[in-house]
Amino acid sequence: MKTLLITVCMLVGYASIGQQLTYQPINPAFGGDTFNYQWLLSSANSQNSFEDPDAKNDNAQGSELDQFAESLNRQVLSSLSRTLFSSQLGEGLEEGTFTFGNLTLEIYDSAEGLVVNILDVTTGDETQIIVPNP
Repeated sequence: MKTLLITVCMLVGYASIGQQLTYQPINPAFGGDTFNYQWLLSSANSQNSFEDPDAKNDNAQGSELDQFAESLNRQVLSSLSRTLFSSQLGEGLEEGTFTFGNLTLEIYDSAEGLVVNILDVTTGDETQIIVPNP
């Protein structure tokens, strides 16, 4: 009986096959399959219960009359700024420093091209625009 038991144990041990366990990530950010990205994103968005309070609601654009008034307001302001810009600077951009209310424009030519520095003197915010040479 002992011999039979030992023989069965040896045969079972011989017949069992082991394999190497390997970890394969699912998330593409950690090396997983890139086709899982959309599924993971939609799953995360469906579970997300938070809403951005600063997000604008596209459905709440207002009536057509409000949209028309806003469009008209933008066109009038654009026309005024073009008129002011052409009266101050003439037909072309010339080098120099110009002041428009709280904004100071400094225009000069450099190796990179035409440089326009815009400075808001009240807040100190500054923007630089470079127009490359042709």
